[in-house]
Amino acid sequence: MARGLRVLVQLMGWACVAIGLFHVALGNAAIPGAGSAGATVDSWGRFMGAGFAGYGLAWLWVARQRPIPARAVRWLAGVFLLGGVGRLLSLAVHGWPQWFQIALTAIELGLPPVFFWLADAEERTLRGDVEAVPAGR
Repeated sequence: MARGLRVLVQLMGWACVAIGLFHVALGNAAIPGAGSAGATVDSWGRFMGAGFAGYGLAWLWVARQRPIPARAVRWLAGVFLLGGVGRLLSLAVHGWPQWFQIALTAIELGLPPVFFWLADAEERTLRGDVEAVPAGR
């Protein structure tokens, strides 16, 4: 489980950095269904892209720690979950968005519980709380 946590944290970090930079570079064109949302939304989206890239860098910083700090993983996963909750609120107020936004909502609500579950895997392994599984099992 410790190895899975490390891989998942790194993937999350690189994905968020890439997505954030994609939004900085492309603005409204990076948002499926946004079309010509105008200069204000384009400016906001590029700014938020920079924030998301920074969020990804925080994940990558966590991935470089030995052991990966469970508290940091839980905080970062909580922020991601809050984003999914925000999308649900938008759905309740404004209705169904473009289909890709629905897929992102599912990821943002489904992935944080995995992170919460795995968060202390490396710390437990290093403390010896997890018994070694014999080869072949």
